[in-house]
Amino acid sequence: MSDDLFEGAEPPQSKSSDYDASAIEVLEGLEPVRKRPGMYIGGIDERALHHLAAEVIDNSMDEAVAGHATRIEITLDEGNKLTIADNGRGIPVDPHPKFPDKSALEVILTTLHSGGKFSDKAYATSGGLHGVGVSVVNALSSEMRVEVARDKVLHAQDYSRGKPVNALAKAGGAPNRRGTTISFVPDTEIFGEKALFKPRRLFKLARSKAYLFAGVEIRWKCASALAGEDVPEEATFRFPGGLADHLREQLGSRECATAEFFHGRQDFPDGEGRVEWAVGWPLYSDGSHSWYCNTIPTPDGGTHENGLRAALLKGMRSFGELVGIKKASGLVADDMMSGAELMLSVFIRDPQFQSQTKDRLTSANAAKLVENAVRDHFDHFLSDNMDRGKALLGLVMERMEERLKRKAERDIKRKTATSSRKLRLPGKLIDCTGKGDEPTELFIVEGDSASGSGKQARNRDTQAILPIRGKILNVASATKAKILANQEIADLIQALGCGTGKDCNAADLRYDRIIIMTDADVDGAHIATLLMTLFFQEMTDVVKNGHVFLAQPPLFRLSSGSTSAYAKDEAQREELEATLFKGKKVEVSRFKGLGEMNPAQLRETTMDPATRTLLRIELPREYEDRASTKDLIDRLMGRNPEHRFQFIQDHAAQVDRDTIDA
Repeated sequence: MSDDLFEGAEPPQSKSSDYDASAIEVLEGLEPVRKRPGMYIGGIDERALHHLAAEVIDNSMDEAVAGHATRIEITLDEGNKLTIADNGRGIPVDPHPKFPDKSALEVILTTLHSGGKFSDKAYATSGGLHGVGVSVVNALSSEMRVEVARDKVLHAQDYSRGKPVNALAKAGGAPNRRGTTISFVPDTEIFGEKALFKPRRLFKLARSKAYLFAGVEIRWKCASALAGEDVPEEATFRFPGGLADHLREQLGSRECATAEFFHGRQDFPDGEGRVEWAVGWPLYSDGSHSWYCNTIPTPDGGTHENGLRAALLKGMRSFGELVGIKKASGLVADDMMSGAELMLSVFIRDPQFQSQTKDRLTSANAAKLVENAVRDHFDHFLSDNMDRGKALLGLVMERMEERLKRKAERDIKRKTATSSRKLRLPGKLIDCTGKGDEPTELFIVEGDSASGSGKQARNRDTQAILPIRGKILNVASATKAKILANQEIADLIQALGCGTGKDCNAADLRYDRIIIMTDADVDGAHIATLLMTLFFQEMTDVVKNGHVFLAQPPLFRLSSGSTSAYAKDEAQREELEATLFKGKKVEVSRFKGLGEMNPAQLRETTMDPATRTLLRIELPREYEDRASTKDLIDRLMGRNPEHRFQFIQDHAAQVDRDTIDA
């Protein structure tokens, strides 16, 4: 190494004494949770607050699913205090072999990645897999009390902000009681003084859990001051029919394509778990979809959803062939799913989720397990009653024809726009042919490198690529003349073909989806923000109609032997290392940009509809009024820096406690 490197004075304001061993911070116990709660519960908003309740309820549900509990009690008291009790086995209270000076109860409540769900010794299937659930609740609660009744003895211990207040002690005999009772109050230092449990939300959660497992009884209690017209003080839920009972109530008196909806349960082979489903096809409805894994809601679906889609599609195509409707071969999964009221619940071993909040199931084997289990039942549902099968076939064929009609109309607009001298498409646009049955998509990418990878990774029938040069103009602080003179914006407007401002019409959009695909770093986020600002200000109709999406490219690739996985951020990387790669030597590579991915990786992680994740850009409910939304964007993106400075000051405390990567 050259000595020149060490010559000369230190750079200004860069004293080596400022960075020594004392600057290295070590977070112990549950300190990381309080420092960065967003990494564990997805934020510190109302949704994250209720995630705490779900974590504790899910532990009791795991006991019920394992056959050790038949009853769960959920009680909401004044003071934002929530109590969950079950009659299961009770958390072990004997000394832990690895920490003999602590009880197993204390280890579970004060140590991340501890619990009885890492193997199948205590639970064959469970929702809490990562061993961070109840310890995170403890860390983020100003007070928590745990009571455990085991072997006719009641044990109790109190905690505050993740630390024991007293030692585990016997609280008396419990001859007719067993199980675990956990009471906690979320910490206002984390969530704020105004963050309170919503009785209606918890009530609905309790009810849905009872539907998901037919063998459990859930009792709801609520302080009279918190109860209301739609939230009773007391209620008991028990549904022997499971999801079928749930769907029957949800459908009500609505007219459906078939008098009987499609429902059933099936065990997976070799004790791998089981699946339960209920699907109805109302004639006049937008429909709704509910997905669950081990009683955990997975709102973004995942591999179990893919398995059900495949079973329904293949079954209906086969039935169409059976009755001589050759056009049925052109059906796609959306023809079966759109407008349907659909519920799917799977119980599998060692489920893999996209993140700690478990919004999407990624277990590769779930798709085939669900498809194989459901397909045979669906074939019988259609063929056992031919009139019923033909009625459903008629409905989905109508939807197929409507889809093809819309596609034909888009194709005409596409050809008209392409051939018109008035509207020339930008030369750098890599357009799609529009020949496929799936919706067409325009990916907006940064630079030639990402454009080249995207061109090779795309489906040329349905996916187009438009590269842009770096950061586009910030339209919130630019004049109209400057916006119209910007070449990048002009190219984008030409490619979309829907017009701008008052002339913007989403019906003229040349693509079904506009997908912003930028690098998974700060610069990429800035470019995405500038593009979203452009769409809101100049093409509001496109945003309101749900055409704009954010791609979710990964930041890391993890591999060990033949096993590999992708992580979108540091939090997911840490989670994968603690679960999928636990105890293994892991090779971690970080993508500096989309251009560093080979086409196969980009297709698998970011562009393939079967494996990718997209975030739809919507106007938040509190900003549905355009004036309110415009005011927010003006403050964050406008010309006056004082407004941004004030916003930073108002939210600085939240950023300090939350994860920047969230």
